[in-house]
Amino acid sequence: MTDIEELRAKRMEELQQQMAAQQTQALREQIQLQKQIAMLEAIAKQKMTKEAILRYGNLKAAHPEKAIQLIAILAQAIQQGQLTEQITDEKLKNLLIQLEPEKKEFKITQK
Repeated sequence: MTDIEELRAKRMEELQQQMAAQQTQALREQIQLQKQIAMLEAIAKQKMTKEAILRYGNLKAAHPEKAIQLIAILAQAIQQGQLTEQITDEKLKNLLIQLEPEKKEFKITQK
């Protein structure tokens, strides 16, 4: 092998090691995030009725980002003592409506 080929091989190996390290770090972060979500779900589900848990499961399947946002809000409210009663399906629906951004209405007028 020539010097150039050796340098290329060495550089290629370094790049592969860097990529492997980045993938390992990303995997660790993903696992940590999943653990945090599971912990928040466990906290919130203790206060949820069966119907509310079912609705949350459906939301999680259809809109995972929104489900994470909802469960984080619920868990935080429970931990801070702001939410002491059971979370019914109706209360969950109302909270979801509040999380929806307001939509602007446009009126088209003719002249």
